[in-house]
Amino acid sequence: MSARLARPRHNRVLAGVCAGIAERFGLTPWTVRLIFLLSCLLPGPQFLLYLALWVLLPQEP
Repeated sequence: MSARLARPRHNRVLAGVCAGIAERFGLTPWTVRLIFLLSCLLPGPQFLLYLALWVLLPQEP
């Protein structure tokens, strides 16, 4: 498990948020992407959270 949460420069589709979360918690990026897409079917601020993480998470060095 990675020590910090960051957006990777590889294995990203849009911004790398899901890939960064997947690396941090030892999951596959497609699993996190699927969970995110399914969560968008529920009411809530999921899309706004994704945008905030896109802005706030640093890129991998």
